[in-house]
Amino acid sequence: MEWQQLEYFQTLARMQHVTRAAEALSLSQPALSRSIARLEEELGVPLFDRQGRTIVLNRYGRLFLNRTDRILAEYKLAKQELSDLIDPDSGEVALGFLHTLSTGIIPDLIGGFRAGFPAVRFQLIQNHSYSLLEHLHAGELDICLISQPSETRFPIRWTPLWSEEILVVLPLGHPLAGAGSIQLQEIADEPFIFLKKGYALRELTDRLFEQAGIHPRITFEGEESATAAGLVAAGLGISLLPRAGLDHSGVACIRLAGPPCERTVGFAELEGRFLPPAAERFKAYVLGYFGRLGSP
Repeated sequence: MEWQQLEYFQTLARMQHVTRAAEALSLSQPALSRSIARLEEELGVPLFDRQGRTIVLNRYGRLFLNRTDRILAEYKLAKQELSDLIDPDSGEVALGFLHTLSTGIIPDLIGGFRAGFPAVRFQLIQNHSYSLLEHLHAGELDICLISQPSETRFPIRWTPLWSEEILVVLPLGHPLAGAGSIQLQEIADEPFIFLKKGYALRELTDRLFEQAGIHPRITFEGEESATAAGLVAAGLGISLLPRAGLDHSGVACIRLAGPPCERTVGFAELEGRFLPPAAERFKAYVLGYFGRLGSP
């Protein structure tokens, strides 16, 4: 069955006149008649009763017309929805981002972009980097703002935007809370609050300790930097966290001495994946935003 056969049948069923239906469809009468005959043969029932030169929709035809109207209406709606999604002025951007970017950077970016394109909609997912890459690969995201992954099984295009320092986060009453900087060896025996294995930030901190030959004592593994900072403030340990989105109330944030410890945040998109025009515009806006500022 061909899609056009449904359109031909629907038109003929409504007009119940071969000549007028053929004219409306810009077809010859024989071509229309052959199309309907093939459709009836495939369905196994006649859809029209022929009475001389006139045709009348029969009960099989009425039943099939009811379903055909629904099918064609859904098709028309789907075409409109797709058209709306790819409209650069009123389409949709499916954006993923890290939890730490949710309090400042993401609202600033979306707010600034929508000032110029107020009709564009955003579908948002926040999670850690590797989870967002899974959503990206599944087609649930157009683009995402994540830490640079050390490895990925997906073919992604990576565009770095900025680098941010990783700080030592201590409770306010800690003896080193007033230090100008801290050597990693000075906190080697402290209880640590880290993010879970599989997070890009956890990979970074694990690599840092491994290079220093330190085996940290981990007392808790969380899913968000805000949770880790809150537990540090409660005196349950110390942590290494990025500056972005960090709540400084109740904690002291001290720079690490020695080799710089930082993470790079950037744009990730799937290689070869169609990017809707609205998402292309948002990407260009973000690149321009950080190109102007040079940092978040």
